[in-house]
Amino acid sequence: MDLILKRITTSIPEFCASHWLLRIPLAVVFIQQGLSKFPVTADDASTYELPYLVWWFVAYGELGAGLGLLAAAFMSLKAISHLPYISDCSDVLSRFSGITMCSITTGVIWTSQPESFMDVILYDNLHVFLWVGGLYFALRGNRV
Repeated sequence: MDLILKRITTSIPEFCASHWLLRIPLAVVFIQQGLSKFPVTADDASTYELPYLVWWFVAYGELGAGLGLLAAAFMSLKAISHLPYISDCSDVLSRFSGITMCSITTGVIWTSQPESFMDVILYDNLHVFLWVGGLYFALRGNRV
């Protein structure tokens, strides 16, 4: 039985570009959320009871994290990743974008003032997905 399972799993081709299946939707959501906050105004910030500076960082952080995640992926393509520093820069950009996503999503979860951690896990699926996706890229970078 073990031999059969081994033969089956080794016969399935490896899909090395699978990170795109997570990277693209995650980046699109952050870019959309960032763009929806433009133009960044103090009135919008006061709607969420946030200081203008925090609102500004959230808007530009969401947009930058989404664009950074996509840019890092394109920088890691084999056609240009062999150039000096490109591979390292793309890895750092992926990690920084992931950290930014985690930070912003943590702030969103905190400002919603959930009753408990379990409420977040059970009822705030979108933000949990965004946080875990950001954490994945923060920890993994471009090493696929």
